[in-house]
Amino acid sequence: MKHEPLFRGSAVALVTPLRGGKVDVEALHRLVEMHVDNGTAAIVACGTTGESSTLTHEEHIGVMRAA
Repeated sequence: MKHEPLFRGSAVALVTPLRGGKVDVEALHRLVEMHVDNGTAAIVACGTTGESSTLTHEEHIGVMRAA
């Protein structure tokens, strides 16, 4: 049985922009919009760039919601 992929195209692991030790939500929004505007098919937030081990649980949830 052949399975269809969840998406087609590129998936990008985003960095989590920080300013003064806090998540910069405005910069995160700009980063996500840039990828959406340029055809990125999927976004991986808090994934492979190490943030999951350095963000608090609340920050992690906030980044996921913002993205």
